Amino acid sequence: MTPEPAVIDWILASPEPAARWVVHAHLLTGHEHDRLAAAEREAVLADPATKELIARLPDGDSAVAVSGHQHPAFAPNLLDLLADMGVAGGDDERIEHLLDSMLGRQLPDGRFAVLATSRVAPQGRLGSLLCDTHAVTQVLLRFGRGDDPRVARALQTTLDDLATTAQGRAWPCRPDELTGFRGPGRRHDVCPQVTLEALRAWSYLPSSQHPADLHEAARVSLRVWRARGDAAPYMFGHGCHFKTVKWPTTWYDVHGVLDTLGRYPRLWRGPDADPDDRRALAELVACLIAYNVAADGTVTPQSCYRGFERYSFGQKKVPSPFATARVLRVLHRFDDLAAEAAGVDVTALPSSRGGSGTARPPRLRPVRRG
Repeated sequence: MTPEPAVIDWILASPEPAARWVVHAHLLTGHEHDRLAAAEREAVLADPATKELIARLPDGDSAVAVSGHQHPAFAPNLLDLLADMGVAGGDDERIEHLLDSMLGRQLPDGRFAVLATSRVAPQGRLGSLLCDTHAVTQVLLRFGRGDDPRVARALQTTLDDLATTAQGRAWPCRPDELTGFRGPGRRHDVCPQVTLEALRAWSYLPSSQHPADLHEAARVSLRVWRARGDAAPYMFGHGCHFKTVKWPTTWYDVHGVLDTLGRYPRLWRGPDADPDDRRALAELVACLIAYNVAADGTVTPQSCYRGFERYSFGQKKVPSPFATARVLRVLHRFDDLAAEAAGVDVTALPSSRGGSGTARPPRLRPVRRG
């Protein structure tokens, strides 16, 4: 999935330093691109658009009202967006204060809790579903807090929470130890979202430190995709909404699956790679392209969260340099699956029950060299 030079030129000519940073940091290699990536990261930090996103972060001691873990206002999601743009640990005091607060809310069992408001707790209440603690653990690692023993404790707890689900050994939806609340998933099913979050968290450690169970959990994510027509986990379908990326990316969809599993190349490379897993990944790559990438190689968002209209990824009218760069970043990990993905007929793929599997027509817009 090597991007066309015209698309790279178009991104690099854009006014978005975050999009240009993705290209130099992740798509092009060499000392010159390392130097340019560092320069673009400085531009990201100076960009008023970045500062506005940082200003949205909650104060570390405040509760946050969000409608769900997929909401972009959920602090780990906003931190992930900033990291996708090039922001890192040590770049901003507000981020560091928030990370300190996250570390300070560790429960005796090793899980991290979050303070959130809801209709039943308008003043805020601590809770720790796996989609809380896994998300917090991941961003702590991503922002450079991996040396903290509390993070190591949380990572060990992720292994303690592994279970034999109906789909294989992975992470289910477990009850909140503080409130007793359990998410809506079936009791013995894998939770696709918390499984991806845990896999992403572990991906920030060297592969030599990965326990063997991680590979099996990654395979379970592909098993869920293959069984989508018969046994989709509750609330995790694989139809058009799964295949069409919603920006900014926060939840379980084709982009999230590939962004995570692309960090585990043993799934499709090497002597122990399973042909069924390789085929499933090629199908997912084909879907990401067919549903999101136009014939000219650009990505125009087709679904967006409100509140990001000033950002190219927050509107649905013109191609987004940042969304294009991010999709190219994900696809780049699967360069050696390009031929197999090109041979997939996405219109013939079954979706979860009720879906057609047919890709939306791409938006055809010319890319101008710039």
